[in-house]
Amino acid sequence: MNQSGSIYLKKIVLGQLATNCYLLGCNKTREAAVIDPAEENDIILTQLEKDGFSLRYIINTHGHADHIAGNKMLKTRTSAKIYIHRLDEAMLTDPQKNLSFYTGMPIKSPPADNYLEEGKNIRIGSLDILVIHTPGHSPGSVSLKIDRKIFTGDTLFANGIGRTDLPGGSLSEIQHSIKDKLMILDTTCEILPGHGPGSTLQREIHNNPWLQ
Repeated sequence: MNQSGSIYLKKIVLGQLATNCYLLGCNKTREAAVIDPAEENDIILTQLEKDGFSLRYIINTHGHADHIAGNKMLKTRTSAKIYIHRLDEAMLTDPQKNLSFYTGMPIKSPPADNYLEEGKNIRIGSLDILVIHTPGHSPGSVSLKIDRKIFTGDTLFANGIGRTDLPGGSLSEIQHSIKDKLMILDTTCEILPGHGPGSTLQREIHNNPWLQ
């Protein structure tokens, strides 16, 4: 992904489930966040160092293992602050709740330093990221909006939606989240999901079978 104006943005695909990990930063202050670090991998810090950024925040769109597995390594090496919604907070430190226990490779993240709250902004340098609580895939799932880009985690995909058959999932909630919180936004917004290719809200309104 290219840099645009004051926004630095790159996508790295990590882990067995091919999770999209996003590096998001302010080109002016050279401060950055990582969204959903899927595994302990030097590529994240190597890329940030190469591009001249310092990691300040680790942001988890939800608490499943494939979105938090890199938290511990990154926090240990940078002291970056971990942000997650309160309703998924317990998943950070409990391998059963984040589902890694069942894979035979239990994952524990350090606890949250701060919380993602509906309608509040996270400030990275001169950038403001709006938090939108979008439950359904998990109780504490969030989407993050900056300018006309929306990081949708595992809530909304290109031509799909997140699973709702896992503990804490709800089909009615995820449909409400998408239709009443995301689809009311500017339809030209680009969506950057937790897995798979990107899309736009407009494209999903017309083509996503789950939204028809």
